Amino acid sequence: MAYDKSPPEATQNIEYVSLSQLLSAADIVSLHCPLTADTHHLINAQTIAQMKTGAMLINTSRGALIDTKAVIIGLKSGEIGYLGMDVYEQEGDLFFEDLSSTVIQDDLFERLLTFPNVLITGHQSFFTNEALTSIAETTLNNISDFEESKPCSNQVKVGQNKG
Repeated sequence: MAYDKSPPEATQNIEYVSLSQLLSAADIVSLHCPLTADTHHLINAQTIAQMKTGAMLINTSRGALIDTKAVIIGLKSGEIGYLGMDVYEQEGDLFFEDLSSTVIQDDLFERLLTFPNVLITGHQSFFTNEALTSIAETTLNNISDFEESKPCSNQVKVGQNKG
């Protein structure tokens, strides 16, 4: 079963339902959507209350799809049985350098780490053969375009500093 704001016409045996129907029926809720104004904190106190008690919540999309404070309350109450996250709303300060000798200042993140039923990985879900091949091919194409003085479609243009 799945929820999509705009479900496709051809569903290949997937039953599309409303978000509230999905949340109340699913043992596992896995988020696979972009971060937009509509999806910001899609999982919040109201949607957690609609979830099947003890359901597993997985987020490998964007950290801000989840209201972390509400999820912590849901974990403490048992409304959320398990949480798996490969993304976190404030991950930029946490996942991309060695912080093993640093006191982490993010109390919400630190609280999540205390739960035995929570697994957090450092934004690794993109490490697939397909994704890494695509990254390598794009990088090599960019280098070739630059070397051959061709326009590079991925060129980052730096604006003038006006301050």
